[in-house]
Amino acid sequence: MPAPPKGLFILNHRMTSNKPYSLGKSQRLKSRKQIDILFEKGKKITQFPFRLLYLAEPGKREVKAGFTVSSKNFPRAVDRNRIKRLSRESYRIQKIELENLILKNRTALSLFFIYTGREIISYEEISTGLKQVLDKLIRVINADDTQNT
Repeated sequence: MPAPPKGLFILNHRMTSNKPYSLGKSQRLKSRKQIDILFEKGKKITQFPFRLLYLAEPGKREVKAGFTVSSKNFPRAVDRNRIKRLSRESYRIQKIELENLILKNRTALSLFFIYTGREIISYEEISTGLKQVLDKLIRVINADDTQNT
């Protein structure tokens, strides 16, 4: 029996490997239904330049995140896409602590980051703002967890 081509092995290996710093399709909040539920029932955390809507539910141990930028503040799609790209990258790097907490608490967490700034800022400023929002979220989840036990 001939050996399979090397390219297929590499593709299969990439699809099955577990990368902790990835932000794949399964980790993105895309469902319109889930987003609507998040806006109806979710809680808010605001820390410039982001507003975070989140909803923690018992169930699957997963974190799904979505990002948006107002077209009112940024009429050019190029600017909106840049801010979303920088925000996703910053989240991708910083999400490990949050995922560990979710695995421990056995909850499903939906996150929706809304960029509220009025101008394009650097990656460092976006990263700092996102870190502050995630730290607040972790404190809130820990506080809720201690109240429930």
